[in-house]
Parts: sequence; structure tokens; C-alpha cells
Amino acid sequence: MSKIDARLAELSLTLPAAPAPAANYVPYVQSGAQLFVSGQISADANGLVTGKLGADLDVTEGAAAAQLCALSLIAQAKAALGDLDRVARVVKLVGFVNSTADFTDQPKVINGASDLMVQVFGEAGRHARSAVSAASLPMGVAVEIEAIFEIA
Repeated sequence: MSKIDARLAELSLTLPAAPAPAANYVPYVQSGAQLFVSGQISADANGLVTGKLGADLDVTEGAAAAQLCALSLIAQAKAALGDLDRVARVVKLVGFVNSTADFTDQPKVINGASDLMVQVFGEAGRHARSAVSAASLPMGVAVEIEAIFEIA
């Protein structure tokens, strides 16, 4: 068992199956020592986590949705690399939050993903980040996040 797999077990986190693309794109692309992972949407074993922050969901629910996106990002990294110990660093997350025009807590929502990356990867999980509002997201999901990982 890899160090990161052991850390996931210690945190009682289970990675979902790496989601298949829903359109004409690939789930990840490795270029040199970087792995670019396509946007992962908020979903759990029961299906899509939908809703608009500021109307249907609160910050805590949004952060939980962002955490689900982070688990899918890690699952895609594992599918690409085979071994999560090959992740040298989480370089950047770009988070999109389905929110009302007056909702301004997008950073607090995306903290759900950022915090998870640090819990799983330690200091190597600290990353640059963007957290932006979107008037809507695919299939009405609450959150979508993409990532760039550095590969050892």
C-alpha cells in the first residue's frame, strides 16, 4: 500500500472510480512532469450533488460538494499514475461554484477541496488556487474543480 493510500485509509476516505468523460475530452493529460486533470463535478454514490449556493445550498454543503470533487481529482490522478506516491505536489486548483449573483463565499466553498488536498498530501498538498462564481454548471451541479499536479 502506498503512503498516500495509507493516508486516505487513515482519514477514512474512499476514492470513487475515476469518472469517465461526459463529452469530447480526456479525463487527464500528462505533459512532462505535470498532470492536468479535467474538471470534476460534485457527485457521490447517490448521484450528482446539485444546487445553487446562496439559494439551495449553504457554505457547509458547498464545501462538502467541493470535497467530493477533490476525491474525484485524486481518483483521476491515481488512474493516470497508478501510484499516488508519484504526486510530488498539488500545483493548482481552479474551482467553479454554481452560485447566486450576490453569493460571495466561493473561497470558503473551495476550501473543502483545498483542505482535503492538504490532509491527504501534507505540505505537498498546498497549492495555488482560483475560486470563481458561475451562473450555472453542467447538469446543475454545485461545484466543479480542475487540478494540476506535479509528478515525481
